[in-house]
Amino acid sequence: MVDMNDDMTLSRRLLEQFLAVVREGHFGRAAEQLGMSQPPLSQSIQRLERMLGVRLLDRGPGGAKPTAAGEVFAADAQRLLDLQRAAVARVRRVAGGIEGDIRIGYVSLFSHLHLPAMLRTVADELPGLRVRLHQGSGAAVADMVRTGALDLAFVRDPARLPAGLVSTVVATERIQAAVPEAHRLAGAGEIDLAQLRDEDFAMPDPTVLPVLAEQVHLACHRAGFTPRGFVLADDLSGLFSYVAAGLCVSLLPEGVQHFSAGGVSLLALRGDAGLLDAAVQAIHRPDADPSVTRLLEAVTSPRPRRP
Repeated sequence: MVDMNDDMTLSRRLLEQFLAVVREGHFGRAAEQLGMSQPPLSQSIQRLERMLGVRLLDRGPGGAKPTAAGEVFAADAQRLLDLQRAAVARVRRVAGGIEGDIRIGYVSLFSHLHLPAMLRTVADELPGLRVRLHQGSGAAVADMVRTGALDLAFVRDPARLPAGLVSTVVATERIQAAVPEAHRLAGAGEIDLAQLRDEDFAMPDPTVLPVLAEQVHLACHRAGFTPRGFVLADDLSGLFSYVAAGLCVSLLPEGVQHFSAGGVSLLALRGDAGLLDAAVQAIHRPDADPSVTRLLEAVTSPRPRRP
């Protein structure tokens, strides 16, 4: 029977001492390998045997050999030490942000240009992270970050973030003119914005896309006209769709060219209008898990292009 009143416990150190004797087959060599003298090592193993109530080693002039019970205990002791090391390493990886679950929200067009690259980077550099994805509007995913339902979100035009969220620019795209493929200017490559003064525009809804809406109005004003709004849309895919239908033109970030639907020709803008940029931003809470920081570091660090 195990003597639970003995002053010795199954500590990591004790298990390592026993395994050293089994491995070396000799108390003297095991003591030297452990950096201790032989008598304390012999006393530790004797107390271990008393505590377990079994003889673990056969001692003789030639050294020490494990008994049948000792061989079984040695195998189990090694597993215990391996599990302990694995548990310590894993909790440190989770605390360091390189293992665990991370819940990420994103808006629709992010998925066509930036999401595949982000997932590839996570798989290559942070393979211990399990990514859970949620698509929604910018306002919806931002609110989910605020409430803690998401750890991180990638949004465009986040001018009105919920209070307390932190934002980081992860990509910048040039704003270009978007015209239907059958438009007279399609394929021109580069135009003056004033060439669209007589066109109907699909306009960003200023209550949802305030930064882009302000940029469109400012650029058109500098070009000498007020855009004639044909329709409002609350996301980039809606603006893109109106243009693709041949109903109007718009000003959109160049990343929409990766949208799966066709029917739109993107044209660079000359002059001041050609300097307009649209930002993709990552938003999270200030007290976000370390995994958020590690992921953002990975996706914003410069890296060579994949072949």
